[in-house]
Amino acid sequence: MAYFENVGKINYEGSRSTNPFAFKYYNPEEKVAGKTMEEHLRFAMAYWHTLTAGGSDPFGTDTAVRGWDHLSGMDKAKARVEAAFEFMDKMNLQYFCFHDVDIAPEGSSLNEFYGNIDTVVDLIEQGMKTSGKKLLWNTANMFTNPRYMHGAGSTCNADVYAHAAAQIKKGLEVGKRLGAENYVFWGGREGYETLLNTDMKLEMDNMARLFSMAVDYAKEIGFDAQFLIEPKPKEPTKHQYDFDAATTISFLQKYDLDQHFKLNLEANHATLAGHTFDHELRVARINGMLGSLDANQGDMLLGWDTDEFPVNIYDATLTLYEVLKNDGLGKGGINFDAKVRRQSFEPEDLFHAHIAGMDTYAKGLKVAAKMLEDGAFDNFVEKRYSSFKEGIGADIVSGKATLASLAEYALNNNQPRKNESGRQEMLKGMLNQYILAE
Repeated sequence: MAYFENVGKINYEGSRSTNPFAFKYYNPEEKVAGKTMEEHLRFAMAYWHTLTAGGSDPFGTDTAVRGWDHLSGMDKAKARVEAAFEFMDKMNLQYFCFHDVDIAPEGSSLNEFYGNIDTVVDLIEQGMKTSGKKLLWNTANMFTNPRYMHGAGSTCNADVYAHAAAQIKKGLEVGKRLGAENYVFWGGREGYETLLNTDMKLEMDNMARLFSMAVDYAKEIGFDAQFLIEPKPKEPTKHQYDFDAATTISFLQKYDLDQHFKLNLEANHATLAGHTFDHELRVARINGMLGSLDANQGDMLLGWDTDEFPVNIYDATLTLYEVLKNDGLGKGGINFDAKVRRQSFEPEDLFHAHIAGMDTYAKGLKVAAKMLEDGAFDNFVEKRYSSFKEGIGADIVSGKATLASLAEYALNNNQPRKNESGRQEMLKGMLNQYILAE
């Protein structure tokens, strides 16, 4: 059965195309900085937003019209698998991502959930073999079910902790079976609301124990995927332990997990943490922890995770600038953790949204590649810190300098070199010039 029969294959037609069902900038085969766009970007479909989201919000029920609405339970789950591969084929998406509850209903017991997962994974495996599509990453949803009201790895209930471990165990087995290139941990409720009822040290220690168990089990079953943690600052928990890139890296380093994990960073989460997306990527990159991206954007006038499709060329350019400086994402990719708006309820809107997001990142990639090729920004930064290349500056960087030697230098140097302007406005103008010129 065709679930998107009104839409054909989405092809590249160029920036002058007026076809709403065509790429204007994303040309999978076009080479940029030595690789094709497809190789650089590794776009992925988010199973949850594309296939299971219905458009509900805190003030209203579902609005989305989908070809599987008349079905329920496992029948609906099976139909969504068919729809997934049809959508990915027409959108020219090579990867997809899912939570366990996205693909199969939980049922009335863990045993039933396991069985439902196995049945659907059989179908997904067949679809992957037929289509050549790949699993970028999978994960376990340990935040939606009421059992996780106090958290999963950070819960106060040992039985809930054991259930979370069981979900992770199954997730790792599924990832291995489907050849997932990554496995993500997203702590939707790993935090606290008040310290009056919280043993913070025990909660964080237990989270680390759960991650360590996952590392050990992956080795045991021969699952060599890259492990990723996705920071999120709030929503729903007021104080979350994976607040941002810096907090998460510190956590991993404390528990000696930094050799086993990298970060899956999301743009809207950066916004909620009070950061720009490129800031989060820079923090991860300079610490060797940049693993994968969730592409979306938030509404700066709303204080929650709106998960809109990314259409901001400025932000996309700075994002891809960091990715290129990282020499790519390795096993990671760019997952569209984004959903159509509540008013965009027709199946065709899913295509319009993905086209807009893929074109935005393709355009950003080309601009970022040109910026790197020209080296104008790198040259400016190098010149700005040139005082650390020689003399006392070189002594500081090499570790040769001491407080005493620096004090002696300062006392003998009554007229330190003149500060120079940071030229922030000029640099932003240059960035605009790159974006508008392409």
